Amino acid sequence: MPTSVTRTRGARFSDLARLAAAWAASTVALIVTGALLPGFSASSWWSYAAVAAAAGVVGLVLRPVLVEVSARVGWLAVLLTALLGQALIMYVAILLVPGIESTAWTAFAATWVSAAVGTLISWTTTAGTDDGLITSLAGRAGRQQTVDDPEVDGVLFVQLDGVPFPVLQWAVQSGAVPHIRRWLASGEYTLREWTPQLPCTTPASQLGILHGTVDGIPAFRWYDRDLNRVLVANRPADARVIEEWHSTGRGLLSDDGVSISNLFTGDAPRALMTMSRAEVQRGSTQTRRAFAWFFTSPNGFMRSFTRTVGEIVKERWQARRQVKRDLDPRVHRDWTFALLRAVTNGLLRDLNTALVAEELRRGTKSIYVDYVDYDEIAHHAGVFRPESLAALDGLDRTLGSLAQLAGDAPRRYRLVVLSDHGQSQGTPFADRYGQSLGDLCSELMQEHVQNVDAPVEGLGRADSIAGDVATGGISGRLAVRAGEGLAKAQETPARQTPARQTPAGQTPAGQTPAGQTSARETSAPGDAAEEPVVVLGSGNLGLIYVRGDRRWTLGELERDWPALVPGLAGHPGVGFVAGIDDDGRAWAIGSGGRLNIATGDVDGINPLASYGPHAARMLLRALLLREAPDLYVNSSVDTVTGDVAAFEGLVGSHGGLGGWQDRALLLGPADLMAGLPERIEGADQLHRALVAMLESCGQRATLRDVPP
Repeated sequence: MPTSVTRTRGARFSDLARLAAAWAASTVALIVTGALLPGFSASSWWSYAAVAAAAGVVGLVLRPVLVEVSARVGWLAVLLTALLGQALIMYVAILLVPGIESTAWTAFAATWVSAAVGTLISWTTTAGTDDGLITSLAGRAGRQQTVDDPEVDGVLFVQLDGVPFPVLQWAVQSGAVPHIRRWLASGEYTLREWTPQLPCTTPASQLGILHGTVDGIPAFRWYDRDLNRVLVANRPADARVIEEWHSTGRGLLSDDGVSISNLFTGDAPRALMTMSRAEVQRGSTQTRRAFAWFFTSPNGFMRSFTRTVGEIVKERWQARRQVKRDLDPRVHRDWTFALLRAVTNGLLRDLNTALVAEELRRGTKSIYVDYVDYDEIAHHAGVFRPESLAALDGLDRTLGSLAQLAGDAPRRYRLVVLSDHGQSQGTPFADRYGQSLGDLCSELMQEHVQNVDAPVEGLGRADSIAGDVATGGISGRLAVRAGEGLAKAQETPARQTPARQTPAGQTPAGQTPAGQTSARETSAPGDAAEEPVVVLGSGNLGLIYVRGDRRWTLGELERDWPALVPGLAGHPGVGFVAGIDDDGRAWAIGSGGRLNIATGDVDGINPLASYGPHAARMLLRALLLREAPDLYVNSSVDTVTGDVAAFEGLVGSHGGLGGWQDRALLLGPADLMAGLPERIEGADQLHRALVAMLESCGQRATLRDVPP
């Protein structure tokens, strides 16, 4: 791919060839439909060809009207348009062409049969690539708008969520990602590594990348002492609160940018399927319009439907294959994950691409979109498993598609690809040791604790769709109900962990007291649970809070629960615990020694020795946050395999230190990458580097002299 994408104008031979191929495919699909469907026939195959041509012409006239009306009415209208719009176009075309026998109902059935056949033909002729999708979106992009400042380059930021630098590097070397490999081989693009901060999570990284700060985000979810409740970063209400605390109005996308499918907006004037805006503005005409354009294309709805069903079938087969092969490490993969994978890797990927195509057509200066395909699968399958690598290859095809669509945009676009963090792998802590981190803390403290360790990251991504779908009318109420259901599933799942056996009448650890449920209970926002201690899992990073409005020191914890810190530090699944002492000094404590993180003085064996030279810097920064827990607990890491032990039920995880979770990637044009610092550590540093790229492209001129 060239460093810049050359814009094209007017009709091209490739456009004519693409149009002829689409006509031929539609004709064949109609012929097959006529053979399969009683009541739908033609006097000759020329009649089928004429109907296919007429449907294309009628669609050019009728489809824009249907799209615009449905986008303004609401999602129910969009759904009806998707189901009936192409049938209406087909029926009008049939009426215009003599020699075709059909009724309104057979025309409707013929639309779906021909769409299914057309999808099969498209998949076969394009070898399973995304050419069919691009053909549909390119037709829309061909009617792009003009911009007032075409001399200013646009920048398309594509986040490949959770892809570790070593995984992409290996994929390039093996030839598994042909587009990225070709761009790097040309010398016009450069791939390098950057180091995410602790915690290595999407909330911290996206807040840093989009808003320029990583402060206030101690994990994916944490106990907020001021609000007296657990905050979950991918819950819309919480995401809005987090962004309001940190937004300065000068985020990465503040100069005519758009945020697509992210947690935060980056101060973009417009945000689509973005968590922090989901409850402020549920639904957008632009999202519905992009949906309607795609789904009213002859094969659009059928493509997404078949891909979604295909993902479910693949997931169930791949899950069973892991069990039959007795792969280790692995976790149980249920139907809930299969449905989430179908949404995030089928529908969401196509919708993201359709929305980006619309923004390219508009000439939006900066676009930031998050594709979660690899991250979602690697969490449950593993970082190097075939299904995860297949998702990475699919992302490479998507990048090629986006580059192709950018060629028809009204301004030149520069493509910057990055990941927000990497991933590490290993058997979850609870599976390996027979008890969760909360169970262990309860046993050591002889206290009931509120244990929060259910994976909810994928649920939040599905909620972003439900949140943006929700708007007024019947469809809005249905979508709101779906969003509320997802929110309930996301809400802080808190297992009431009983204490170790004490005086008579109390219950031993791991058992359920009479009259209590053993299921995880939901603690509603703002409710103050009675349990004095909150234990949370965020990948292989654990957080322990004593409920209240102040932070507890190591000395205070030792005085009240003397077995807690030494018991955790000595556990084989724990690499180190970290906190501050009564004098405000930060310490990392392991089974064989302790480290004064600020001075570097070690008593015994350095507990951070196996986590890399940057571990002390990153841990110190995290411990000094006002929102930091009373204790950070980081799992052990196997120095041979790199395995960690997540405190959630995930085989691929990120959050703490160890393995590849703090090894992220950055891919961009060589000229823009040349001026970057030699080492980028922390998403806030990456933010400054990306802002410099925007300035090099001629953007942010009106923001440079405005004080923050």
